[in-house]
Amino acid sequence: MKKVLIICSLYLLINGLQAQISMPQPSPLGTITQKVGLTDVSITYSRPSAKGRKVFGDVVPYGEMWRTGANRSVKFSISDSVTIGGKKIGKGDYSLFTIPTEKEWTIIINKAVDLSGTSGYKQEEDAVRFTVTPATNQFTETFTFNFGNLTNTSADVEMLWENTRIAFKIEVSVDDKVMKNIQTALNPSASSYYQAARYYYETDRDSKQALDWVNKSLEIGGEKYWILRVKSLIQAKLLDYQGAIATAEKSKSLAQADDDGAYVKMNEESIKEWQAKLNQGNKGGKTK
Repeated sequence: MKKVLIICSLYLLINGLQAQISMPQPSPLGTITQKVGLTDVSITYSRPSAKGRKVFGDVVPYGEMWRTGANRSVKFSISDSVTIGGKKIGKGDYSLFTIPTEKEWTIIINKAVDLSGTSGYKQEEDAVRFTVTPATNQFTETFTFNFGNLTNTSADVEMLWENTRIAFKIEVSVDDKVMKNIQTALNPSASSYYQAARYYYETDRDSKQALDWVNKSLEIGGEKYWILRVKSLIQAKLLDYQGAIATAEKSKSLAQADDDGAYVKMNEESIKEWQAKLNQGNKGGKTK
């Protein structure tokens, strides 16, 4: 009886140790998150590797729905409404599927989440379905999601594996939110006035208003070369090249004192450009 108890105890101990062993997964889980404009976009997926195999048309058959990775379906999460494939979808969690063919891929964003591969998928729950054209790319061993071509209002979601690249665009609404933030956030703060001025400049809005805000920023916070840089750009947009050159010279001097070579170079290039325009205008009898 005692021997039986000892054997049982050893068996349970060995099984317990085996249960605690962690092993690398052949298709490890990965997550990539990117802020697009003011919206967070997150993709969680399993990452298989080619391992010398032919992937598309073999490991991943053409013409069949693919979970787009390994193991469970891809989790596609957005913190606010976005436009994909020409259709607006609300914030939340979705799954992402694809149907690959040699000449065209179908991209599917589905409302169901945490599906076991394609099991449980229902087409009537598609939030959006559209097609894209695959492109040839440098060899990628491990299936990879990536974000490219980032702007203030959009980004490309890229899928890379073997020698294939698939991409589709996410578009976000930024302008209304930023304008609302500007109206509510402006206060006696050098930073808020500077940010508002820079946004107006970058989005081609009222340059006179932008100049007023950047001047308030300088009045409150003192002369900073990065703020003076934005002021010079706004002045140039208003065709005040003399004022832009004078402001850029100040920005350059302060940047040199701070050993910021990038700003020194940017200012030097702008001064040269604006001086040429000023000279050209003077030759034509203009003094602006």
